[in-house]
Amino acid sequence: MRKNSIKNTRINGEVQKVLSEIIRGEIKDPRINPMTSVVMVEVAPDLKTCKAFISVLGDEESQKSTLAGLKSAVGYIRRQLAHELNLRNTPEITFIMDQSIAYGVNMSRMIDEVTKDISKDEEEDEEE
Repeated sequence: MRKNSIKNTRINGEVQKVLSEIIRGEIKDPRINPMTSVVMVEVAPDLKTCKAFISVLGDEESQKSTLAGLKSAVGYIRRQLAHELNLRNTPEITFIMDQSIAYGVNMSRMIDEVTKDISKDEEEDEEE
């Protein structure tokens, strides 16, 4: 099975959906921020490993504690994933903090600042 095959894409989507349901509804660890979302999942073609990219709305301390809570609950999460999905192998999950949303917000803020400065310069030129 190729990495970008249709089957692998479907498996990635299903694992992402089930993982987000497990994290949102079934884990009671107080370290895990309630505003945690699964951004993307990459399951290896042999179904042995899985990288789950997560995003946490909050400060850096909240992100670290959420990552620690998820890593400690990885056995429970994997067992629940096996119950929900009918796969030949249940992948070993590795949680990775995804910074793309924070990066996008920061870039958007910087673009807004630049466009605001440009519009101010244009208004000053029109007045002269």
